[in-house]
Amino acid sequence: MLDQINQIDQGQLFRLGGSVVTIGGVLAGLAILVLAWVASRLVSRALCRLRDRSNRSAAALYVLEKLASYGLIVVGAFWALSVAGLNLSSLAVFAGALGIGVGLGLQGVVKEFVSGLFLIFDRMVSVGDYVEIGGAMTGTVRAEGMRGVITEIGPRAVRIRTNDNVNVLVPNSRLIEQPVVNWTLKGDTRRIHIPFAVAYGADRGKVREAVLAAARASPFTSSESEDRRCQVWLVGFGERGLEFELLVWPTREAVKRPSAMHAAYTWVVADALEAAGIETPVPQTDLRLRSVFGHEGSEGLAALGLAAAPAAPRPAPAAPTVNDAAEDLMHPDDPPEDEPAPPRR
Repeated sequence: MLDQINQIDQGQLFRLGGSVVTIGGVLAGLAILVLAWVASRLVSRALCRLRDRSNRSAAALYVLEKLASYGLIVVGAFWALSVAGLNLSSLAVFAGALGIGVGLGLQGVVKEFVSGLFLIFDRMVSVGDYVEIGGAMTGTVRAEGMRGVITEIGPRAVRIRTNDNVNVLVPNSRLIEQPVVNWTLKGDTRRIHIPFAVAYGADRGKVREAVLAAARASPFTSSESEDRRCQVWLVGFGERGLEFELLVWPTREAVKRPSAMHAAYTWVVADALEAAGIETPVPQTDLRLRSVFGHEGSEGLAALGLAAAPAAPRPAPAAPTVNDAAEDLMHPDDPPEDEPAPPRR
């Protein structure tokens, strides 16, 4: 019985470059491949659990997880070929020809794999970042694209989970070749603009104070500093009223939910205006007659049998209000964090 097993084990399958491939060698190589795959899965799961518990080193653990899983499989593959009886040095020509064939036939797969490696080591986008892909500029208005949290960077595609819990697979090369907005790069927050409007005649200073107080009291607003302050800007004179923008620095977690954040701040602004007794604009149309039967002004009203209304007294000049936009322009620009300030002469 043992002799029969030895004969099967030593049974020759074929010769390749002076190497003899036996049945036993092939079985041992397959066993090594299975062990390498199992070890890769176990190491990947262990590092994944450790990454879920860690907050600061999650990105580094993800890179280590991918390197360990890929490295074990590659080492296992070479070891399996060696145990099977193949001389790897004699396969150099064959491997070169195979590489050319794979490069020509699987250009897309190789492209996505290399792009995935660049994403892992470049660290400009990492697992846990909130990104936006596909946004476009139309004049001065920026169209929003697909947004979500990066949950996995695979060998072919990046898995992004939107706030509606929809998993979207995006090819790795798209994150390299196209513009990507990383809303949480380096764990930082971003300033957002919340537009709102009030009726003409409203006290601008009262509007500013009411909206700023409500925004600062919101739990999703970051603590203010010298260069990160809540502001209210008057940005235009619309058809229905004065157009304002609330500029606020939300928390990092709020940035990851832009739609809910925008709706929450809009609600806060509406409550603040209502509590302060400030009128919000409604659609209206003014009709002005410049001439009635060839008469204008009081003569036109007399022609219609109407008395002219007494002229309203001129209001007293209002006290100057705080202009956040002007203060922001006068504030000197700080150098970027990644670049040193220029030397003073």
